[in-house]
Amino acid sequence: MKKNRAFLKWAGGKYPLLDDIRRHLPQGDCLVEPFVGAGSVFLNTDYDRYHLADINGDLINLYNIVKNRTAEFIEDARQLFTPEGNIAETYYAQRLAFNASKDEYQRALLFLYLNRHGYNGLCRYNLRGEFNVPFGRYRKPYFPEAELLWFAERAQKATFVCESYDVTLNNALAGSVVYCDPPYAPLSATANFTAYHTNSFSLREQQHLAELANKLAYENSIPVLISNHDTLLTREWYQNAVLHVVKARRSISRSISGRTQVDELLALFR
Repeated sequence: MKKNRAFLKWAGGKYPLLDDIRRHLPQGDCLVEPFVGAGSVFLNTDYDRYHLADINGDLINLYNIVKNRTAEFIEDARQLFTPEGNIAETYYAQRLAFNASKDEYQRALLFLYLNRHGYNGLCRYNLRGEFNVPFGRYRKPYFPEAELLWFAERAQKATFVCESYDVTLNNALAGSVVYCDPPYAPLSATANFTAYHTNSFSLREQQHLAELANKLAYENSIPVLISNHDTLLTREWYQNAVLHVVKARRSISRSISGRTQVDELLALFR
């Protein structure tokens, strides 16, 4: 089955793991994702309906605009992908404009621009809630028109909401299947790369997510698949799930040599 890429670059995106995830996702009427991120799983599965949530309001705002104002958005976003747009001064001016803007449509345009021109496609905010990723210095940032069109088409079957994972899970309806891609548990005390948004995902929340997944599966017969690093802690959290080990290449390093193989878990509560 052909794989479709997301239009955003995303740290920890699930494109490389799609075959494994699809293999272990159960059937159902609606796929619920509490951590939709760039949406690779949504874009490469075929459920009747999707309920897609994320705590990042900018991300959800962008998705709703791409869904509802597709042609206009693509036309306006294209204007930002020029040689003049790909210099540090312009990037930092646009980042400033984004952080100052209260206009949802402008924020959506600039979010895509910053994602494609910023360093490694990272999405990071400071404690004041300001986007603070540095300029990426790419030769020619790619304008993802085909990916935007595919997303907009698929989005007609989806509802996008900004809410916390526990709200999403507690509202999951019978007949749903849940896929969770939380910020990954750290491999060590120093490898804590979980602050994608201003509020990072604590170990307590990792454990709470596993408890909610267990409850949904056993009390409501709603299966939940969770991906995470394969560590002693994750195995403890997911002890009531069926565990599948997946070899995955992951890193935030730009050079291939800096990327190491880390086993990942797909934990299925059902």
